Amino acid sequence: MATRYPHVGKPDLLYQLTEGRALLELATLPWHLPLLARTPRGDGHPVLLLPGFMADEATMVVLKLFLQSRGYEVQAWGFGRNVGFRSRHANALEQKIRYMHYKSGRKVSLVGWSLGGVFAMYGAHAAPECVRCAITLGSPISVDSAGSQSPALVKALYRLIAHPMGATAQHTDLHARKLRGRKVLRVPMSCLYSVSDGVVPPQEATIDGDPAWHENVRVPGSHLGLGINPLALWIVADRLAQPEGAWRPFVPSGLLGRIYRTTTTSPFASWRQEGAPSASEPAPDTPGRRRARTARTPRDRASARGTTWATR
Repeated sequence: MATRYPHVGKPDLLYQLTEGRALLELATLPWHLPLLARTPRGDGHPVLLLPGFMADEATMVVLKLFLQSRGYEVQAWGFGRNVGFRSRHANALEQKIRYMHYKSGRKVSLVGWSLGGVFAMYGAHAAPECVRCAITLGSPISVDSAGSQSPALVKALYRLIAHPMGATAQHTDLHARKLRGRKVLRVPMSCLYSVSDGVVPPQEATIDGDPAWHENVRVPGSHLGLGINPLALWIVADRLAQPEGAWRPFVPSGLLGRIYRTTTTSPFASWRQEGAPSASEPAPDTPGRRRARTARTPRDRASARGTTWATR
């Protein structure tokens, strides 16, 4: 079973203060281009990119150019700056997904960065027959009953720009009911997250779900760098290249796979030190592990009562 990352509370203060390391991720991108050029080419199906909070299409240009070079028909959402989960944007997004599907005759893949991933989730729920897969990059898709655990500055900015109630208003929006229902989303979904994300804590960027459809994939890096992170680009290309109707969970391979395993199995980033299996090396479902999962702590039970939009 795909399981949420077992973190509690806000991102570490050190990670919050060092989000500027996204510039280092951008600086390493040219060195990775020869390897990224060897990622599998796509089959030309349409891909819709959804920007994060207070961002617009310009922030997705690296991802757009990369995916176009892999043979996809890539479009930006076209609604200007993302200023929060608004009904007008939700309506327009559903219509755009249906139009892209009608025009191309093929299902659409959705790739959302940060809050854009919430829109991707909404689109997959609103028009599942038109969606091939959904990929989120550091997106707050699993929110517990205690509310968002993002830094206070981020929540204050959302209240100032999006809604006085903050992210709580997002959950009460009429269109968000599709995300709160108990309907299982039978659309392949890959949730990319970073343990060192200084904006969205990893427990909110991951999901509990059916491993036949859902997965959580760890990426080393910052929140602001996820859309330009070479390993994130590689994973997105790998996920989009999965044949329609024959989706399989992510398995790192090749030279980039070795780099990925090296950078995600350090003592500070390993799932195993948190008591959970590695995203790239799922542990067998032995009777002992099944018993261990049922012995939840009170804190885990409280977390389990939260809202996980992917599976409801």
